[in-house]
Amino acid sequence: MVVRPERQANTGRRQSGTKTPCVPRADLSTLKHDLGHDARWCKVVYDDGMASTEKVVRQSVSIPRRIANRVRSLAKTQKKSANRVLIDLIEAGLESKDSQRERFFAIANRLTETTEPGERQRLKQELARMTFGE
Repeated sequence: MVVRPERQANTGRRQSGTKTPCVPRADLSTLKHDLGHDARWCKVVYDDGMASTEKVVRQSVSIPRRIANRVRSLAKTQKKSANRVLIDLIEAGLESKDSQRERFFAIANRLTETTEPGERQRLKQELARMTFGE
């Protein structure tokens, strides 16, 4: 969670060394009433999606219009930005590839360990299907 102080209404500047009460937006109306209207406020910005230590790289990618439309549609229904949806989809795809790779090596290990001819043939067919498709 990142906290960004708002500017004070009458001067346009923050006063250094003073603490600003930070509360979620839903509680502002009751807190303003309790503290008075001249109190300073801050905005609470939630960025749960990205770690603060991870370096962000700007990458330009051309995608077909039908995919771009689907991404925008997903973003709208999930109430996320198109960029966030693209990141989520890429991460899911990378995780899927990793699990597929792990499954391939698990089957290959089972193939080397089994001595039963019927099981060996079935494992070979499964590895061929994973490698070359159906």
